[in-house]
Amino acid sequence: MALAGAAAAVIVLAASGADPPSPGGPFVGGDLHSLVVDPASPSRVFVGGHEGVAVSGDGGSSWGQVESLAGADAMAWAFTDEGILVGGHPGLYVSNDGGRTFQRESEGLPATDIHALGSGPGVIFAASPQVGVFASTDGGASWELRTDEVGQSFMGGILVDPEDPNHLVAPDMAAGAVESSDGGRTWSVLGGVGGAMWVSWDPGDTARIVVSGMGQAALTDDAGQTWGAVPVPEGASVIEISPHDPDTLYAGALEGTDAAIWISRDGGTTWERL
Repeated sequence: MALAGAAAAVIVLAASGADPPSPGGPFVGGDLHSLVVDPASPSRVFVGGHEGVAVSGDGGSSWGQVESLAGADAMAWAFTDEGILVGGHPGLYVSNDGGRTFQRESEGLPATDIHALGSGPGVIFAASPQVGVFASTDGGASWELRTDEVGQSFMGGILVDPEDPNHLVAPDMAAGAVESSDGGRTWSVLGGVGGAMWVSWDPGDTARIVVSGMGQAALTDDAGQTWGAVPVPEGASVIEISPHDPDTLYAGALEGTDAAIWISRDGGTTWERL
């Protein structure tokens, strides 16, 4: 049965365009930047860092490298009806085959150093330390600068309300979680933790938000009016709520050049290392 399970894991990873898993944890390089659950598949998880990106097809039990994202410095992800987008220092990478392969497509961007990224109905948002916050309403063919006063210290995913694409939440390294209600043109501080590197929410209840930084996280159930500390594994910098189950959380921490991944099935009360 163990051999059959291992074979099944390799088949899943091959179908996602990834190499078979290595003996250690998933390789990301000298920094860990992102950890996302595919909105189309609850068992498909990506983890990215400065030098590498890995994908799991079984909820984090086994991992394989996404070779076409080597060196992409995957800081943030966006999932659209047309494909998957990844932003990093080299620019924007796009997959049109469900994440099997990615190609760099940075033409027309106001800046190619993409530290934050997110998508919603008919719109893609990005942020860069070079210019601020910008958006595309034509699938990335053209971009509009929304503000050059905010966004330079954004890092990670930009959350876009599935019911209101003008309602956004982003992680700001200087301010914690921040919010916009006018499509990224102006922003207000929600807080949570300092040095925010990631925000995640329950798509069915966008008032429930987790913001995380280096070894710390905070949760709000009332859209940032009040926050409570969330116990996280030591060194965890990214906490992701599964878009398929709000009680399932993933945590990622850097160990050398690999990622250590944990899962919580009770809303962050207890954690199990994968």
